[in-house]
Amino acid sequence: MCGIAGFFSFKEEHRSDFSKREIIGKMTEEIIHRGPDGNGFYIDELIALGMRRLSIIDLEKGWQPQYNEDKSIVIVFNGEIYNFLQLKQELIKKGHIFKTNSDTEVIVHLYEEEGIDFVKYLNGMFAIALYDKKQKTLILSRDRMGIKPLHYSIFENFIIFGSEIKSILKFPKFKKTIDPMSLYDFFTFEFISAPNSIYQNIKKILPGEMLIIKRGKIQKVKYWEPKIEKKDYEFEELKEKIKETFLSSVKYRLISDVPLGVFLSGGIDSTLITGVASQFVSKLKTFSIGFKEETFNELSYAKIASDFFKTDHTEMILSYNKVIELLPNIMNYLDEPLADASILPTYLVSYLSKQKITVALSGDGGDELFLGYDTYKAYKIAKYLRWIPKPIVNLGKELSSFLPASQKRISLEFKIKKFLSGLNYKPEISNYIWWGAYPPKLKKRLFTQDFLNLLKDYKDFSPINFYLKKLKNIKDPLDRINYLDLHLYLQDDLLPKVDRMSMATSLEVRVPFLDHRMVELALSIKNNLRMKGFKTKYILKESLKEFIPPPLFKRPKIGFDIPLGKWLRQELKDYMFSLLNERALKEHGFFNVNFIEEIINTHIKGKHNYRQLIWPLMIFQNWYKKYKPDLLF
Repeated sequence: MCGIAGFFSFKEEHRSDFSKREIIGKMTEEIIHRGPDGNGFYIDELIALGMRRLSIIDLEKGWQPQYNEDKSIVIVFNGEIYNFLQLKQELIKKGHIFKTNSDTEVIVHLYEEEGIDFVKYLNGMFAIALYDKKQKTLILSRDRMGIKPLHYSIFENFIIFGSEIKSILKFPKFKKTIDPMSLYDFFTFEFISAPNSIYQNIKKILPGEMLIIKRGKIQKVKYWEPKIEKKDYEFEELKEKIKETFLSSVKYRLISDVPLGVFLSGGIDSTLITGVASQFVSKLKTFSIGFKEETFNELSYAKIASDFFKTDHTEMILSYNKVIELLPNIMNYLDEPLADASILPTYLVSYLSKQKITVALSGDGGDELFLGYDTYKAYKIAKYLRWIPKPIVNLGKELSSFLPASQKRISLEFKIKKFLSGLNYKPEISNYIWWGAYPPKLKKRLFTQDFLNLLKDYKDFSPINFYLKKLKNIKDPLDRINYLDLHLYLQDDLLPKVDRMSMATSLEVRVPFLDHRMVELALSIKNNLRMKGFKTKYILKESLKEFIPPPLFKRPKIGFDIPLGKWLRQELKDYMFSLLNERALKEHGFFNVNFIEEIINTHIKGKHNYRQLIWPLMIFQNWYKKYKPDLLF
C-alpha cells in the first residue's frame, strides 16, 4: 500500500527545463501520509516515477520501484494483489525469476507474460503505473471497482498522474481552474463524479480502465465492467455459492505481514466480515465509533457482535469537541469537495484503529450488491404512487413543510420531505434527489447568475445520463438504480471517503464485498432474492446467517451518520459562520448570499433541518480557502 505519482513526456526528444528529481520529490512529499515508511524513484529522459510506501507485505524487500530481470520494465503501484502467491507460482513455472516476496514484482512478470491483459488476472485493489522502456510506453490502470484512486492531467507536453490531486498540483506552472460543471454537480450529488474532478484539466481514470500512452497518443481500454446478467439458481445452490465466494474473499484479505482488524459498526455487513475473519484470526481486533446522541449510536449493536465473536474490541465516542478539533486537519486530506458528513467518524475510526493495526477490513459495498438501502424501498413505494398528479404532490410538499424539524437521525419528517421531493421524477433521478443535497430548483436559487452563465447548455443530472447510455438493454428500473449506485454513490462517494480518511492516518482498508467475484455473483441474482418484498439483503442473510448474532438478524439499517443538524445549531455554529459569512462567500461570487443567510437562519431557529444544504457549502468553502483556485470571473 502506498501513494504513487509521476509524469511522462509525449515527445521523445523532449528535454525539460526543470529538475525531474526535484519535481517528483515534491509530488510524492504531498502524499507522505499514504506511505510514511519511505520513498522510491525512477527517472530517465522521458519519465519520472515516484512512490511513498506503507509497508504491508514483504517488509524487508518490497520497496518500489520494482523491475523485471533486465530492468526494461519498471512499476510503481498502490494497493494489494490478493492472489499474488498463486500467480507467482504459475510465473515461476514459466521461468520467471523473483527477487522479492512482494505482490508488486508479480505484476511486472505478469505483464511480460500477458501484455496489457495482465490486469485481467489480478484480484485486488490497485492503481498501477507501469513503464515499458523498450516500447517507450506508459500504462496507467485502476482496479475493477475503483477502490484505489488514480488521477491524471494532460498539461503542455506531459501526462501527469497521482494517487491524489495534490500531487498533480505540484507540477510547475500547473493551472488550478475550477470546472463549473463539476461544481454544479457537487451540489446535486454531494460528490464529484468520475471521470471529472473539481478542476477543468484533471480527470480520474475510471474503475476497470487503463490508459496506454505511447508516441504522444493515449488509448483508453475498458478491461472490466460489472454486468447485470440474471441467472436461474436453485435456492440452496445459491446460498452455498454466496457463502463460498464471501469466505474466499474475506480470507484473501487477511494476507498481511502487519497487524490486522475490522471496522465493526454493528450493521450486517461489518458483522459478517467480523464473523468470517474471526474464524481465521484468533482474538481479532475490532473498532467502533459512537455518539452521545442515542439515535445515531450503534455501539450497543457492535458490542453484541464483538461479544458473540469474542473479539478484542475498542470503541470511542465522537463528541462535538472532537469534531471541532479534527475538522481543519481532516479538510487537508480532501483534494476536492466531498460532502459526506461521515468523513468525520471514518477518520476517527481509522485513527483509533491505527493505534493497534495497519490493515482494516470494511463492509462497504454490501448495500449496493444486496439492495440494502432505504432508497430501494422508496423506489418500490414510489412505483405505486407516480400516477398521483403533480399538483397534488406539490400540495403534499407544501403541507410537509409545516412538519416540525427533528434532530433525530433520518426522522419520519425528513423521510417524508425527501420522498415527496423526488416523486415526480423518473426513478433514476428520484433516487439521487433522495440521496443528494440540492434539487434543480434550489440550485437555481443557490448560484449567482454570473456563475449560471458559465454552464451554457449544461443539463442537470448529466453524470446519471453518462451511465444510462450503457443500460439500454436493462429494463428493470431497480437494476438501473442499483447500477447507478455502484457507479456513482459507491464509486465517487463511499470509496474516496474511506480511502482519503484511512490514508490520512496511514491505515490500509480492504473491502471484501468488492472482490470482483462477489460483484459478478451478486449482480447475477434476481432482485426478488436480493430484496424480498421490503426485506433488504434477504439472500445474503439467509446464506450467512451462522455469522450473524440472533439479536442483529432483523435489526434495521442505521448507516454511518452524525448528529450534524443539532451541532450546526449549537456547537458548530461559530465554525459554520466563519466559513459562510458574506465576506467569505463574495470572495469568488459563486453563491447567492441572501439565499444562504435564509437557509442558515431557518435552520438555527429550528423551523427546518437544512443540514444537507448547509454542509456542502461548508465543505466547499473550506476547500476553496485551502486551495485558492483561479477565479472564474
